[in-house]
Amino acid sequence: MKRILLLCLLATFFTTQDSFAQRKESRRKKSKNKTEEKAPEGKSDKNGFKPYSKVITKDAVTDSGLFQVHKIKDEFFYEVPFSQLNKDMLWVTRIAQIPNGLGGGYINAGSKTNEQVVQWERFQDKILIKIKSYASVADSTKAISNSVRVNNYEPTLYAFDIKAFDKDSTAAVINVTKLFSSDVKGISALSGRLRKQYKVKKLDANRSFINSVKSFPKNIEVKQDFTYDAAEPPTERAAESISLQVNQSMILLPEQPMQPRLYDPRVGFFTVKQYDYGSEALKADQKTYIRRWRLEPSDVEAYKRGELVEPVKPIVYYLDPGTPESLKEYIKQGIEDWQKPFETSGFKNAIIAKDAPTPEEDPEFSPEDIRYSVVRYVASTTRNAVGPSVSDPRSGEIIESDIIWYHNHLRSYRNRYLLETGAANPSARTLDTPEEEIGEMMRMVIAHEVGHALGFPHNMAASYAYDVASYRDGAFTQKNGIAASLMDYARYNYIAQPGDTNIRFVRQMGPYDHYATNWGYRWIPEATSPLMEKATLNQWIQEKAGDPVYKFGRQSSSFDPQSQTEAIGNDPVKASTYGIKNLRYVAQNLPSWTSSKTNDYQDLEELYGELIGVYSRFVGHVVTNIGGVFENLKTPAQGGVVYTHLDEASQKESMQWLQNNLFETPTWLVDPAILQNIDHAGYAEKIRRTQSRYLNRLLSFDRLGRLIDAETTQTEYYSALEMLSHLRSGIWSETRRGASVDIYRRNLQRSYLERMAYLMTDEGPKSRSGRPGFEGALRYDISASDVRPLVRGELQKLKKTLRSARNASVDTMTKYHYEDAIARIDQLLDPK
Repeated sequence: MKRILLLCLLATFFTTQDSFAQRKESRRKKSKNKTEEKAPEGKSDKNGFKPYSKVITKDAVTDSGLFQVHKIKDEFFYEVPFSQLNKDMLWVTRIAQIPNGLGGGYINAGSKTNEQVVQWERFQDKILIKIKSYASVADSTKAISNSVRVNNYEPTLYAFDIKAFDKDSTAAVINVTKLFSSDVKGISALSGRLRKQYKVKKLDANRSFINSVKSFPKNIEVKQDFTYDAAEPPTERAAESISLQVNQSMILLPEQPMQPRLYDPRVGFFTVKQYDYGSEALKADQKTYIRRWRLEPSDVEAYKRGELVEPVKPIVYYLDPGTPESLKEYIKQGIEDWQKPFETSGFKNAIIAKDAPTPEEDPEFSPEDIRYSVVRYVASTTRNAVGPSVSDPRSGEIIESDIIWYHNHLRSYRNRYLLETGAANPSARTLDTPEEEIGEMMRMVIAHEVGHALGFPHNMAASYAYDVASYRDGAFTQKNGIAASLMDYARYNYIAQPGDTNIRFVRQMGPYDHYATNWGYRWIPEATSPLMEKATLNQWIQEKAGDPVYKFGRQSSSFDPQSQTEAIGNDPVKASTYGIKNLRYVAQNLPSWTSSKTNDYQDLEELYGELIGVYSRFVGHVVTNIGGVFENLKTPAQGGVVYTHLDEASQKESMQWLQNNLFETPTWLVDPAILQNIDHAGYAEKIRRTQSRYLNRLLSFDRLGRLIDAETTQTEYYSALEMLSHLRSGIWSETRRGASVDIYRRNLQRSYLERMAYLMTDEGPKSRSGRPGFEGALRYDISASDVRPLVRGELQKLKKTLRSARNASVDTMTKYHYEDAIARIDQLLDPK
């Protein structure tokens, strides 16, 4: 009996346990699949999810792609696949259409206003868009990756309620109408600065709507038409409104990021940066990768054998549908000029130019579509061209880029061509530059901007690679152009003189462009990680070390005579001497080349203003020599030092040149045949403004600091004391000669006193920080430095000289001027 009872109890126990386990498993499955439960037809389930057919009705117009997109009347829905959750997507906001004048001319149709990586995530009954950052990273297998995650919590861009699930429960349905019809700051095309400038109050919902939403296999494109209430719009002020069309692009980034290539500052590339907390270094190790397109050989074995191979996916640029027919040829040539440098890196047909497809050929084509790189032709009076791009922050892979060409930019090149080459180049002496020459200029500008879009920054040292004398050699210029790189700001050969023959005046692709393209784009098959490439990349640099043709000079090196914008030749004094000689010839002939032909003075006025600008640049190149420091980037293994001061003799020569060509009044700029036909007054002010600009640059805390620093490292140097003494002696030379001081010199001398007062009273720059990639001003404690004693000493010497000169003054105006100068010095030295 006991045995039977025991068996019954055991049977009951196991039955109960089995039943409990089944209920537990049932609850687990229900919990796991609760989002997949289907509500009875026509009713919401207990979680509030509606049946799919009640959300996505038969009226829906559906577009399939990365996400399913549905339009029902004026509302838009996304089906977000669970398979795409937590994947990296690049979100780019651009302006598609823009009102005239917004942003002052440097914002246009096609301008990118924001670029960010996002991930779509599920949180309970919501779908979130999270902004993802790769500024701080760590290997996910390492414990510190958890700390990186919790200390870099990403913001939520937007949150959506899940409305339903698709028919097989693999995607969540959300309503995105509010996201794209509201003024969401994270994806707005109107920056805070512009909102403040135009006194934007709010988005007017009644005049704002979603234009279109299109889904493609790897991207979604949304166009919004927005109108803002604005008290002071840039145009149509009476409407108190700003209307613009915005394009939102979201593209799925590669599941496997491109293998990054480590940056080396000795070769110029734009970069992306990450702090790697998983590094073995005893710090957050900053990893810097170059930005470049993903080029992989279509035939690996042939590439290894050294044969030219087409890439798996070439770089394709489309021409804006609004491009004038007469310019298309030159734009295409400028794009495909980069085929030769890519051949140096082992790829043929790596970059291709195409016309945009017609609406009949591809009704879906849009210049804002992130799948297409486009040379945008902008109907704007702005004179500029730019080459921006968007890239994958994980690897530096460039995903897409738009070259922006502003319509009036050709006028800038015509003017510069006339002013800088007109003395030696008869075909430039006209307002109607021959079409083929204008086309060649445009071709080179487009190629320059494409270079930026390929990852290359300006290389300001490339024009310093050639000797000044070479620019007068026809055979040399035809072969080598005017700089070792197209990425320099070396536009024209302003050194060649009248009588020089067979001269090339316009820039072209150079040997550095081939070298840098090979360094950044050559595929290294045996290297399976960035570190494995490093030795090879370093070897390529070492092979070219010491050859100025392959030197990279940062644009930020404003202190480096080698790396100057708009300069050519390896001797600024000689180059600027030739340049001014040519400019004087042009100035004499400017009326006959312009107003005499057109019978009005508009072009004469414009070109004269730009002529002063060209003269100013020539002067600025020589100013950089004073306190100049050469920057030659190198590794310790290469030996030598990175920074070297320009020699004393060259600096003294530069100071004398400035006295002769800047501070002694450039009277050739004061031509009545020009000035009295373009303005009623202000002639002396034009000269004063130019002289003061460069006087102030000479008398800057930054330059004085470098001159003082030279005493700590050099045995022979041009001291700050010598520089100030030479400057004072030259600017106030009339005091020694007993000569009258004319209006130009009086203006200059008062500007000198104003600048000396600034040096005595200002505290100097507060920080060295500036634009990324650009050097800030040298920062040091001015009050504890030699600056104030030097300035005080110079002013006391000057005061003594002025007292003697005042008594010997030959005219009343000079005497008054000296008395005023003495009073100013007294006030400065003893304010009480």
